[in-house]
Amino acid sequence: MAEALSSSTKVGILGAGAMGSGIAQVAAVAGHEVVVADAQAAATEKAKRGIQKALARQVEKSRMSADEARDVEARLRFVESSGDFSAFRDCGLVIEAIVEDLEAKQRAFKGIEAVVGESCVLATNTSSLSVAALGSACAHPGRVIGLHFFNPVPVLPLVEVVAAIASDEAVVRGARSLVDGWGKVTVLAADTPGFIVNRVARPFYGESLRMLEEGIADVPTIDWALTALGGFRMGPFELMDLIGNDVNYAVTRSVFEALGFDPRYRPSVTQRRMVEANRLGRKTGVGYYDYRDGAQRPPATENHALGGLVLDRVLTMLINEAADAVLFRVSTAADIDLAMTKGVNYPKGLLAWADEIGIAAVYQRLEALQDEYGEDRYRPSALLRRMAHEGRRFHS
Repeated sequence: MAEALSSSTKVGILGAGAMGSGIAQVAAVAGHEVVVADAQAAATEKAKRGIQKALARQVEKSRMSADEARDVEARLRFVESSGDFSAFRDCGLVIEAIVEDLEAKQRAFKGIEAVVGESCVLATNTSSLSVAALGSACAHPGRVIGLHFFNPVPVLPLVEVVAAIASDEAVVRGARSLVDGWGKVTVLAADTPGFIVNRVARPFYGESLRMLEEGIADVPTIDWALTALGGFRMGPFELMDLIGNDVNYAVTRSVFEALGFDPRYRPSVTQRRMVEANRLGRKTGVGYYDYRDGAQRPPATENHALGGLVLDRVLTMLINEAADAVLFRVSTAADIDLAMTKGVNYPKGLLAWADEIGIAAVYQRLEALQDEYGEDRYRPSALLRRMAHEGRRFHS
């Protein structure tokens, strides 16, 4: 099946939302003929206009000629498709990017498989659902994989390539090679809750919320500590406001439930209340910050001792999560560090950061937190414990 994937492969995209249209644009720029299908005609029209506008900006910035932009547009076809997937008949790769609902996606895969050829690879852009569960709807689950892009797709380079239990290894290799050819940075992730990025990043939000709830520091101070002292591009609260507190809360809850209600991932009551109050962030005008006209952002307390405490606690928990991802073979240390720098713009790979700080020092900090709180939330990764005792590093 993987042999069918090449620069001449026709690519199908199901779903014309932000993710689907972004993937379509990237594939068309890479030279593929692309068909974009959505149940709503308004969505396909919006996607078409959005891509045209994005290409026009590229021309204005001299990153693409006008002729090249016209060629890209000519390779794109938009169709309204409500349960009829015949537009994908000649595709060698179909990427599903519809609503995060297991049954809806399973119906889509079953319908797509009924019209495409035997060599067609079926991929899902899911960020939280089991790829194995999606593939179970197909007669040939070996052709089903995850290709998790990040928003905005044309800008962020990372793609998590997810191999389910039934995924054919040749299909995984072929799809990864193809997406590499699109100029993306790919990492291989196991089919586990949250894959790499959405799992490893949970403490960036969760531990920040915990410190807010404890009154250790306020919202602007925590954001200041992570950006000014830690080098993160955005603080956790401004990032949650950008993502949408409803979306961020849903991902946290999904990972928490899928991993057996592990206390490490327990959703914050504060965030739940924000969602209940419709304080979702930028899209509603109010979140942890007020984005309405004339609103002033409250100042941070730029206290380096307090900021250092905040940064140390968040970073320690992030490193612990990354170490557990290695321990449970979610991915390799190298791919985990690559995913966090390329997918969410972390200033350093977390495991490389652990090597700099010292594995023993990170482990001791986790032990201190667990002793202080008496909660399993702060239990050190067994891998950190072994490495601390053996004096090993993640990267030689």
